[in-house]
Amino acid sequence: MLISFILFCVHGFSQTKSTHVKHTASPVKVDGLAEQAWDNATWQSIAYLMAGSQPQPEDFSGRYKILWDAQYLYIQVEIIDDILFDKMAEPTVNYWDDDCLEIFIDSDASGGNHQYNHSAFAYHIALDNQAVDLGEDQEARLYNDHVTSRWQRHFKHHEKIIWEVAVKLFPNNYSDVHPILPITLKPEQKIGFMLAYCDNDGSDTREHFMGSHKIKPVDGDSNRGWIDANVFGNIILKK
Repeated sequence: MLISFILFCVHGFSQTKSTHVKHTASPVKVDGLAEQAWDNATWQSIAYLMAGSQPQPEDFSGRYKILWDAQYLYIQVEIIDDILFDKMAEPTVNYWDDDCLEIFIDSDASGGNHQYNHSAFAYHIALDNQAVDLGEDQEARLYNDHVTSRWQRHFKHHEKIIWEVAVKLFPNNYSDVHPILPITLKPEQKIGFMLAYCDNDGSDTREHFMGSHKIKPVDGDSNRGWIDANVFGNIILKK
């Protein structure tokens, strides 16, 4: 009991209850449009402030759903964002200060520091649908072969966008120097997962950084997901 308490204090808050994710019999078409498969998934909120200031609902609010099959984890995100901002054309420069969707994945829920290794990933997916994370060389790299992304504005409410992503999962020994094949997803698999959104309305830095899971601050800093996979929540794949 004492060891568990110490680990909690060291690694910060993550949700204790795992979220069950339903299987989809047919692959989800990643097109930013709703389809029937998503009716079987449950909405989860993106409600926790991780950095910056708390936005008004019309400035940013979001929620998401997850499904899975053997090849992919599918994520559908519904976002209210009154201004979409993409200042930097170069996708690996200051990408966190543009509007972007951030998906945190730890394929075996083992936790730990992943800042410059791939025991977990923190994919920053830009408005041009390119995915960036830090590599083992401590430089930003594109991982577009890991992620398929597409978003569209809602046909009636133009401040609302639907963003869909299909993510491949990789084992802890993935290396930029020697990439390996993605894993096959299976029922009862436990995965570390968190989702966030960087919101910028035109400033030099993002105004709001909102996440799906509450994080216990370290020295006042709740922006820990890009370093520490222990702050992720957990999902369990169900069939």
